[in-house]
Amino acid sequence: MLALLAVLGLVLSAGSATWAAEHALRRTRQQTRYGRYAPWTHPRGRLAAPLNWVANSRLLRALGERIPPVTFVSDITDVVYVNYVVDAHRIAPLVPPGLELQRIGEAGDQAMLTFLSYRHGHLGPTLLGRWRRLLPSPLQSNWRVYVHHRRTNTMGVYFLSTAIDRTFHALGARLAAEALPMHVLERASLVTAEGGRIDLLLDPGRGTAPDAEAHLHPLPEWPADGPWRHAFSDYEQMLTYCVPQDHALSVQPWYGRVTRQEISLGIPLEACKALTGPVVSTAASALVGDAEPFAFLVPLVKFRFETEGHDPI
Repeated sequence: MLALLAVLGLVLSAGSATWAAEHALRRTRQQTRYGRYAPWTHPRGRLAAPLNWVANSRLLRALGERIPPVTFVSDITDVVYVNYVVDAHRIAPLVPPGLELQRIGEAGDQAMLTFLSYRHGHLGPTLLGRWRRLLPSPLQSNWRVYVHHRRTNTMGVYFLSTAIDRTFHALGARLAAEALPMHVLERASLVTAEGGRIDLLLDPGRGTAPDAEAHLHPLPEWPADGPWRHAFSDYEQMLTYCVPQDHALSVQPWYGRVTRQEISLGIPLEACKALTGPVVSTAASALVGDAEPFAFLVPLVKFRFETEGHDPI
């Protein structure tokens, strides 16, 4: 009986300490509309209450920050970029203090927002070698704006949201990858049909992942005009700005630092294929208003997450 009471006392003490630590961390790591501390809800709703607690826990994410970064690779296929050129003042408030929005266009009054969706090819750590081919290939979507860290003069992207169709991957990224505010999609598909048509579906269900539906067709060549002309002189200039993005930046003011995650993509601009067709997204409309989308495809990408570094704010 005494032993049982002792165990019960230890459990209650541990629970009390956990609650106190969680409560204290929530005072500094406050909820935001977008980014890593935006609210997280699994598509299964109330049935996933324990998962919601884990994903929203400040304590677990603080512990996850102590996990050393591991090199990951993936043989990605069919990367669909959907882009918007929008008035800079509309999305500048979404960038956290410590970073600045990259402004584009002749007057510097425009900015760019992109969501890109793709199928992983056996995403996993390089240390697995050929055994990585046994790992699954989830579908992922990254929603980003383009930012600048003035102190180090680093250009990169800041993720407003990211989503994936596997709960395990979403929780792992949510807890351990500082730049990835990962949510779970209830349904997701990216299908290349006859004639090169691409059908994209991102369905969050009752969860907090972003939504999108697109039906796109390839163009025979890069277009001479489009919504991108608000900020770029030609299509190649737009691709040069949008495609070579090797830094994902995020801010941790409680540490006084910017986290810089380094990736390698190595996408040649000539591999990009222009697309046309309707794109419908409530999540995008909330961000860009009535800005027109324009899209392109990258058929193959050898993704490699290299390392993580930190710079003072």
